[in-house]
Amino acid sequence: MSVATAELVDYDDVIATYEPVMGMEVHVELSTATKMFCGCANRFGAEPNTLVCPVCLGLPGSLPVLNEAAVESAIRIGLALNCDIAPWGRFARKNYFYPDQPKNYQISQYDEPIAIDGYLDVPLDDGTTFRVEIERAHMEEDTGKLTHLGSDTGRIAGATTSLADFNRAGVPLIEIVTRPIEGTGARAPEIARAYVTALRDLLRGLGVSDVRMDQGSMRCDSNLSLKPVGATEFGTRTETKNVNSLKSVEVAVRYEMRRQAAVLNSGGTVTQETRHFHEDGYTSPGRSKETAQDYRYFPEPDLEPVAPDAELVERLRQTIPELPWLARKRIQQDWGISDEVMRDLVNAGAVELVAATVSHGASSEAARAWWGNFLVQKANESEVELETLPITPAQVAVVVKLVDEGKLSNKLARQVIEGVLAGEGEPEQVMADRGLALVRDDSVIQAAVDKALEAQPDVADKIRGGKVQAAGAIVGAVMKATKGSADAARVRELVLAACGQGG
Repeated sequence: MSVATAELVDYDDVIATYEPVMGMEVHVELSTATKMFCGCANRFGAEPNTLVCPVCLGLPGSLPVLNEAAVESAIRIGLALNCDIAPWGRFARKNYFYPDQPKNYQISQYDEPIAIDGYLDVPLDDGTTFRVEIERAHMEEDTGKLTHLGSDTGRIAGATTSLADFNRAGVPLIEIVTRPIEGTGARAPEIARAYVTALRDLLRGLGVSDVRMDQGSMRCDSNLSLKPVGATEFGTRTETKNVNSLKSVEVAVRYEMRRQAAVLNSGGTVTQETRHFHEDGYTSPGRSKETAQDYRYFPEPDLEPVAPDAELVERLRQTIPELPWLARKRIQQDWGISDEVMRDLVNAGAVELVAATVSHGASSEAARAWWGNFLVQKANESEVELETLPITPAQVAVVVKLVDEGKLSNKLARQVIEGVLAGEGEPEQVMADRGLALVRDDSVIQAAVDKALEAQPDVADKIRGGKVQAAGAIVGAVMKATKGSADAARVRELVLAACGQGG
């Protein structure tokens, strides 16, 4: 039964009548050098079907070999999520046909996952936390990617042509599955977003994935059902697939709550199905939801069981860093900044970049100014994430040092950073190649001042007559003539002195 947007139940009425039950399934591509079961490069953005081999294409006679780095990343993820690490487990074949799955089965862990029974204490905006129970985190391989042409929505419905790119087939995946999330009430959409946000930050902090939702290296499937207030039996759930932004996670949960409430209020029955999320804020039906039996799981015969010993697990446990949100709280105190400033830095994805720049010798104030303002602007202009800009914290720290040493003004420093972003080299090289170093030779500046005064005699007369504010025009002319490489304060001093207004 479909429900138009105009027929959605008011959110407050949903909460008065029903209790939401959520479940999150998050797929994370690991940042290993190679794929899960072969030696093909694991790299985003390559030309279609150039990162493939007989193994990831499922050609007859090819055999998989397990990626050790992927297993270690999976264990570290499990430990960071407070999970128990299984001492022994097997992969299985999940059988289904779809054009982007070249073997017609997916190698995945089914009943013997690498990590089980964990939790994540999720920080919320009001300073409280909400514990989300983790059922399992298991290893599997990603599928290829289909591009549908001729469809208004970009989906297969209405498409005239579909193109298959198998570069992504076989990329290492970790699927993190929660237990049913209850007791959220009206905060369900907020908690859903906060959970995925915390998980993204945790995985980024571990260094196991770039968690780029816009590129598909982190994808969220959001399960939701409603039950009458006070009931114990869960309602029928839907699964909104591949939600690809934090905001969309929140919007999808809220929409499904209102849509399902409308179905139930009208006497209808919620259909157990997958649903597609649309960026303008609604979901639409996908396909009827399969059960585990539909996939005909059986043990993968071509792979040895995974059996990490206790010594390996403990060694990997020592590599788990401080939780990102706890680190941020400590950093905030060290920097002495307000909650609002910290929130802006977090929203910009700048906290870790600022901290890394400080570790390279810059002051926190200067590092915040560059990453939180100028570089955020550059990222927005390029429509990319801040962390993907082609400049490192070490390079920003060098620019800060050059400003502190008086070799660059802030204006010139911006040009240096633009040069680094353009691929022109290290900051000192850009400064030299572009001739951006501040001019400290008074004789050079004095010559430019004399020339500017000669070119504007009426302005010079005003300054000599005591209208020192007119000096700004001469200073501007000198700065233009020196391409901003003169110290503006020193230029002003020399202008006033030349007009008898010094001292």
